[in-house]
Amino acid sequence: MNKNTPLNSGMHPDLKIEVAIIGAGTSGLYTAYRLVTDQKYTADQVQIFDMNNKLDGRLESVIMPGMNFWGELGGMRYLTSQEIVTTLIEGYPLTEQDLDKRTPVLKDKMTPIPFPMGDPTQLLMYLRKERFKQDAWNVAQDEGKKLATRYYLNDDDDGFSSDQLFNKIIYEVLMADSWVAKKYGDKIIKGDKAYDYSFKLTSEDWDDIKPKLVYNFPNSPYDQRKVNDLGFWNLIKDQISQEGYEFVANAGGYYSNTINWNSAEAFPYMVGDFSAGTIYKTIEEGYDSIAYAVANSYIDHDGACIWSENKLLTFTKDHHLTHTHKYQLTFLNLKTNTTWNVYANTLVLAMPRKSLELLDQNNFFFDINENSVINKNIRSVIMEPAFKILMGFQYPWWKDLKIDSGHSITDLPMRQCYYFGTDPETNNSMLLGSYGDMETETFWKALTDDKLLFEVKAAKSASLKELHQLDDVQATQLMVDELMNQLRELHGPDITIPDPYVTYFRDWTDEPFGAGYHAWKAGYSVENVMPYMRKPVADEQIHIIGEAYSDQQGWVEGAFCEAEKMLQEHFGMHRPIWLSPTYYLGW
Repeated sequence: MNKNTPLNSGMHPDLKIEVAIIGAGTSGLYTAYRLVTDQKYTADQVQIFDMNNKLDGRLESVIMPGMNFWGELGGMRYLTSQEIVTTLIEGYPLTEQDLDKRTPVLKDKMTPIPFPMGDPTQLLMYLRKERFKQDAWNVAQDEGKKLATRYYLNDDDDGFSSDQLFNKIIYEVLMADSWVAKKYGDKIIKGDKAYDYSFKLTSEDWDDIKPKLVYNFPNSPYDQRKVNDLGFWNLIKDQISQEGYEFVANAGGYYSNTINWNSAEAFPYMVGDFSAGTIYKTIEEGYDSIAYAVANSYIDHDGACIWSENKLLTFTKDHHLTHTHKYQLTFLNLKTNTTWNVYANTLVLAMPRKSLELLDQNNFFFDINENSVINKNIRSVIMEPAFKILMGFQYPWWKDLKIDSGHSITDLPMRQCYYFGTDPETNNSMLLGSYGDMETETFWKALTDDKLLFEVKAAKSASLKELHQLDDVQATQLMVDELMNQLRELHGPDITIPDPYVTYFRDWTDEPFGAGYHAWKAGYSVENVMPYMRKPVADEQIHIIGEAYSDQQGWVEGAFCEAEKMLQEHFGMHRPIWLSPTYYLGW
């Protein structure tokens, strides 16, 4: 796997091309790869520009000193139901009989491996200063009991785990709408046991339901409102009380799932990504390999170029130097602090919300007086902050608790930690302290702004010289001290947790990203906004794609699907042969 993709941090003043792609994340790279490999354009006519000194957007895999495996600071896994990302990584079968022999799509070989979610009989849940094993709810239910917690739940919600309670809420709301119950009732299943609900709805089914679903509870202030127009917090509180909301928000592990985002969009997300039977995988060479593999398949063509450390300032169409190309793009070369122009006929802004807002908002495209709709729709998503910190330890102390992999969950500000793995040679081990989504952001932000950084310590097979090369990515000492405090509280007094020897910190709220991932706001017609963003102005060849405005927010697949739909709708391209004709790409 080649991660030394050549980047060009230089300039080519007055460069004239057909397609300028802004953003070297997964949607931008995929667009260039498809346009060039399908011979829509030659590679010298499709160029990628990015202000960062690396490609891959919000994917970032790292190897920490003293370890021989990859840790993840950004996106870290995929679902086997996500067909574009799965096929790019794993290849595709030529016939039904050849399922085990797969034809590669990209030239770089990637090794798919399971992303282990661990053993719920050993993993911990620590809520309101009370410690449980994650399967405690199921154990109690199997004994005909209700697990007592420190949450004052409604009588008919008591004893449910958070996942079961989410399913119950979604079941009740769907079945209260007589149209949904009639058309899809056989796919919305209440099991024999009191706690069992399951959903056999496809993505197409959900897209049929989401814009039409009505909240049908006569005693509620939200009665007869479209579920699409309700915030998820509003809906959850209405269904199971504010105390019930506190429980599912805490025990679910992510505040981002339960913020006041679009309830209709939240429903399939909650029963799809966070439900039993979901198969997660990752890439042995690091999850960012998917971005490098796509980039390398583009770069292989003569004339291909990824212009790094070049920041787009603005684009105009009133230039007089040339009439052969529609748009003039002005870039700032960050190495030389020099501006230069590129001329293109089509622009693909493969960028999240914050990056779009950092562009010149007074130009013809963004000008609020000229185009208020685009301003409104750019703001149709909530920016979800995400901090990640990897910590290297000299041994896997969690094994003393019989924990091997997966994540433990708490209502402490750290929220959860993933046990990432152990180097069999050195015993050095990696843990991800994952937190900082939504309401915990200000807690950690105060600590990240401290001046004193964590001091790395030599460890087995990790020399101080090697470790000091990571000095600029260390978390602050204050942050590490606080996180260690919370790790010790989460895991309990029966285990001694040593200090780490190294950390690796990434704050995705930093510019130009502005967020780790995104969520649709309530009240927006997502089925209209998604295709709108792919071509906001009818007579302009300007397109906006990426994870932010997709129906799989927080996933690489969302970025790929938006790029693929844009290519088919606006570049006249055919669905690739490696993508099954029945795979649904969404609105």
